[in-house]
Amino acid sequence: MDLRKLKTLIDLVSESGISELEVNEGEDRVRIVNAGSPAPAGQVVYANPAPAQAMQAAPAAAPAAAPAAEEAPAETGFVARSPMVGTFYRAPNPESPDFVKVGDTVKVGQTLCIIEAMKLLNEIESEQAGVIKQILCENGQGVEFDQPLFIIA
Repeated sequence: MDLRKLKTLIDLVSESGISELEVNEGEDRVRIVNAGSPAPAGQVVYANPAPAQAMQAAPAAAPAAAPAAEEAPAETGFVARSPMVGTFYRAPNPESPDFVKVGDTVKVGQTLCIIEAMKLLNEIESEQAGVIKQILCENGQGVEFDQPLFIIA
């Protein structure tokens, strides 16, 4: 499934008001959960699966409810979130310096990180200017759609 198709599905879910959509296409499986929809507490959980398991992590998400609640960000400010499921990278390659570090000042449109999704590298840009207060993901960690990545104040 290509990235354009994923983005279209995400837009459809957010516009339609449905809380969840699961699509199976051959061996590819995508589950999109609308975090903006009203859901009882404990129903929307963000797990951090290994990259190879990112598309099949939906059943494993329920046991992670307690740790996800305990890892609330200590800082307050704008929360930059993941626009997709994939693998989080802080730098363009292992030899390069990180795009941003805690304490760096960022501008709107500045690259914060890369998320690799289905062998495509997607640069994630800042939606708000400010100072990086906290980085909420480790390099090489799997991330879910709408998972908090950075806190910018």
